[in-house]
Amino acid sequence: RRLWIIGLICALLAFTSVKADDDVDIEGTVEEDLGKSRDGSRTDDEAVQREEEAIQLDGLNASQIKEIREKAEKHVFQAEVNRMMKLIINSLYKNKEIFLRELISNASDALDKIRLLSLTNEDALAGNEELIIKIKSDKEKNMLHITDTGIGMTKEELVKNLGTIAKSGTSEFLNKMTEVQDDSQSTSELIGQFGVGFYSAFLVADKVIVTSKHNNGTQHIWESDSNEFSVIEDPRGDTLGRGTTITLVMKEEASDYLELETIKNLVKKYSQFINFPIYVWTSKTETVEEPIEEEEAAEAEKEDATEDEAEVEEEEEDKDKPKTKKVEKTVWDWELMNDIKPIWQRHAKEVEEDEYKAFYKTFSRDTDEPMSHIHFTAEGEVTFKSILFVPASAPRGLFDEYGTKKNDFIKLFVRRVFITDDFHDMMPKYLNFVRGVVDSDDLPLNVSRETLQQHKLLKVIRKKLVRKTLDMIKKIAEEQYNDKFWKEFGTNIKLGVIEDHSNRTRLAKLLRFQTSHSETVLSSLEQYVERMKEKQDKIYFMAGTSRKEAESSPFVEKLLKKGHEVVYLTEPVDEYCIQALPEFEGKRFQNVAKEGVKFDESEKVKEKREALEKEFEPLTTWMKDRALKDKIEKAVLSQRLTNSPCALVASQYGWSGNMERIMKAQAYQTGKDISTNYYASQKKTLEINPKHPLIKEMLKRVNTDAEDQTTSDLAVVLFETSTMRSGYQLTDTKAYGDIIERMLRLSMNVDLSEQVEEELEEEAEEPAEDAEAEDEEEVQADDDAEEESDSTGKDEL
Repeated sequence: RRLWIIGLICALLAFTSVKADDDVDIEGTVEEDLGKSRDGSRTDDEAVQREEEAIQLDGLNASQIKEIREKAEKHVFQAEVNRMMKLIINSLYKNKEIFLRELISNASDALDKIRLLSLTNEDALAGNEELIIKIKSDKEKNMLHITDTGIGMTKEELVKNLGTIAKSGTSEFLNKMTEVQDDSQSTSELIGQFGVGFYSAFLVADKVIVTSKHNNGTQHIWESDSNEFSVIEDPRGDTLGRGTTITLVMKEEASDYLELETIKNLVKKYSQFINFPIYVWTSKTETVEEPIEEEEAAEAEKEDATEDEAEVEEEEEDKDKPKTKKVEKTVWDWELMNDIKPIWQRHAKEVEEDEYKAFYKTFSRDTDEPMSHIHFTAEGEVTFKSILFVPASAPRGLFDEYGTKKNDFIKLFVRRVFITDDFHDMMPKYLNFVRGVVDSDDLPLNVSRETLQQHKLLKVIRKKLVRKTLDMIKKIAEEQYNDKFWKEFGTNIKLGVIEDHSNRTRLAKLLRFQTSHSETVLSSLEQYVERMKEKQDKIYFMAGTSRKEAESSPFVEKLLKKGHEVVYLTEPVDEYCIQALPEFEGKRFQNVAKEGVKFDESEKVKEKREALEKEFEPLTTWMKDRALKDKIEKAVLSQRLTNSPCALVASQYGWSGNMERIMKAQAYQTGKDISTNYYASQKKTLEINPKHPLIKEMLKRVNTDAEDQTTSDLAVVLFETSTMRSGYQLTDTKAYGDIIERMLRLSMNVDLSEQVEEELEEEAEEPAEDAEAEDEEEVQADDDAEEESDSTGKDEL
């Protein structure tokens, strides 16, 4: 009997176990704890397998959470990071959606790094060969997860990369942020440019958790609430294989960003041209076949029995098949968001204008639309496909460290695999504003960046890129070119004329300058040549600090009076640029501030000029040999002056006043450069205007008394004044001031020997303390005298 009871109990326990298993199977398509799965829930028959493949959300038990809180290393953010995060949050509160763009861009960068590393290290992808980005929303836990299988971060890198900012760019970023903090669009662009986009996560999150695994370290968890952060080794071990998961604990007001449609729209808006697949854990409704329960099957058989005998045979055949019915179910799976073929791989005619604009914004992280673009395929010695863009405005720090350290804005792909954008010679320095992609099948994949940079085919690619870029710039509409392109990149074109000998002629056609033809519209050299007078064989230009200074110079008086057009060079680089151009369309350039300006003259005019030269010979000789013998090379009659009495002219190979000013202002100028000292010490030619009344009067005085000191002083004053009007600096300002004072004394009939009246010095008053001391001494002396008198009187008595 006892054995029978034991057997009955075992049977009951077995029945209970089977029933429990049945319950589990019935609810097996839904798992309450999403954190235990890798892939989240899926409501189909492959739920368990799918969830094992998905992103692991947290999966931390109570003891592990306690361990993290107790053992995590606490850190304080760098002061600049705190300030920067506050600026970002305050400036972008109306444009919070950019956080997803920045986090996806960072994930893409991490994937680029591991893929590039895998070209030279076969084991780099051993932990996970997939290179993807996954985004998963968890409304119940109010979390958003962005996972990449990129290079990951070690513990040290988590602290360094997420807790500090490179000192070199911190102050500049903060200053720029302060300048544009009222403009959310400009601020969001700055965030991308300075590489601090990670911190935009705090726009929508109260807490940010970063789980990362690097091939050279263990998996760690970084956690922050924007005030401080902590780092600890992940107690779960290696759950990622390699890569990074960023978990955002969303703010209450940012719950919209957990909606699937919102996430999808943002990915398509900002990141559809990212070079790696982006998946979103999303749901869709599907119609599926499910087995019919036994009771439903019995009822179906009764109904079938009433049907015609012709259908009985067919039903007999279907009896062995399982009975099913169609039902609608919500199925969860990863949906690819960016399945568009790389835009540069498509034919230019197949690509819409809006697609180019969207692609540019995605890969350049620029919020503005490009000014121009060119899409082409190059064939020949090397075959490659490329899209190049001219941005709407000059990139930040365009001329910082120009000529030394410079990275191009060109991304190089080899067989659709991103290699690097850290090239220094893909484009010449003066085209450092051009952005674009280059994809070639002819370059090797498995070499280092340094080796690839020296590859001979890159020189061929560079040459073609420059030609295509100049073609693109040339096709920019004239109105847009003058108003936008030249304002942003005019200096680059001028530098190109100086540096790029092989493309100098092409670049010269892109130059624009102010001229005397128009006060508002810039002119090209082609337009200038078209407007030249019939017998004019030179292009006249005048350099100065501004248009006003250039057009009021004594050197342009005669030219403007005769109707000749003058080019005004108002930028420091302009004169260098023109010096690098020997000619343009057969016309040589003439600096009107130097020797060599000549006008076509008739025989009668020539005779008159020669007569004047003979008449004024005593004055020119006197100036050269006596009054200004240490200051000028020679004095001659001028053909270019009309209203001014004289001007100081440089030799054909000397420095103009503008060039001398620029050279002396160079930061590295020490005064020890032999060539610089040579040019600076060269004497100039003094050109005098024989029709000016002052010059005529000086001629009379020299003919009357060449030894007169006043006449000599007048000559020095004229020379020093013309020095300043010609753009040069005075070498002895004190001597010039003394002469001006002497001339003023003579004009006001003040005796030259009369001195400044000296101020009478008043007797200094005694200090109060000394006076009191003296009073006390006097009182004491009086007392002593009285005592002495009394004693004397007594003695006498």
